[in-house]
Amino acid sequence: MACTVHVASPLREYTRGAASVHARGHTLEALLADLDRRYPGIRFRMVDEQQRIRRHIRIFVGTQETHDLRQAIAPRQPVHLICALSGG
Repeated sequence: MACTVHVASPLREYTRGAASVHARGHTLEALLADLDRRYPGIRFRMVDEQQRIRRHIRIFVGTQETHDLRQAIAPRQPVHLICALSGG
């Protein structure tokens, strides 16, 4: 079952400008892998070489922020990919 993934503006270059897309996966890891198959490169923008979510990325499954790629995702549960802003 697919869920809706809401994509932050800085990541939309990977989704051809789409603010939301659909993806499948029972865990966050599987969901990001599915996204990366359809939108190559998007996962690397969010997850580093040590398989950790990058510190400027916030991922919410439902209403809860997660830092765990093993986080379970229920069918139709929304996922929000958010990029923290920096600068000064």
